[in-house]
Amino acid sequence: MIESRVVNFMGVRMNAWTMAETVEEIFCRIRYGIFTQHVVVNVAKLVNMGRDATLRESVESCDIINIDGMGVVWGAKFLGLAVPERVAGFDLFHELLQRAALEGESVFLLGARQEIVERAAARLEQRFTGLKIAGIHHGYFWDDEEAVVEKIAGSGAGMLFVAISSPKKENFINRWKDRLGVKFVMGVGGTFDIVAGKSKRAPLLMQKCGLEWLYRLLQEPGRMWKRYLYTNTVFALKLLRARIFGLF
Repeated sequence: MIESRVVNFMGVRMNAWTMAETVEEIFCRIRYGIFTQHVVVNVAKLVNMGRDATLRESVESCDIINIDGMGVVWGAKFLGLAVPERVAGFDLFHELLQRAALEGESVFLLGARQEIVERAAARLEQRFTGLKIAGIHHGYFWDDEEAVVEKIAGSGAGMLFVAISSPKKENFINRWKDRLGVKFVMGVGGTFDIVAGKSKRAPLLMQKCGLEWLYRLLQEPGRMWKRYLYTNTVFALKLLRARIFGLF
């Protein structure tokens, strides 16, 4: 296992790892049979953790907490914390599937609409030769969560990817982690929509400039403007307070 490099940013423990280090650590844990609950954090999630105790507990219960948003990377560096790079959940998902195909680990895809997850599964099997998809299920199952948990556990999958919005996915994973029967579980948000072609990811330049949130805002202005106005403003104020008073 790699050296444990941890930073504490705004009261949250985060692993200051590169993408390559993260992938290696996850598969090292899988080989040793160590269950891993994974999460990525961005500006919106950090801010929402401040007012949602259940979400905070779900995130802090994770074994690996990667830094996804560029805003968090820049914010940590602004406070003098050593963060090597952003580990985007979308990119990590694909890195893990490539490694799973090579090492024979089967996966379960949970989330999105049924036709979306079916299309995503088909495209991923085409992209990653040898990938074993043990099962799929849509993300609208809240009237019978236990049945879905039993389906996942009975599939024999080693890795579970949950494409449901926050905080539902974090809380679902934390609530059922002891019964999922997998070695690794990770929330991947809207990843299946992008893989299936329903939506598009921000251009690479916008990703590097930390403007993926703006791209998403432009795609869904009616739903997203209040969310980003609030979370980005609160985050900026917290950063300034931390810099002035040294409260990281």
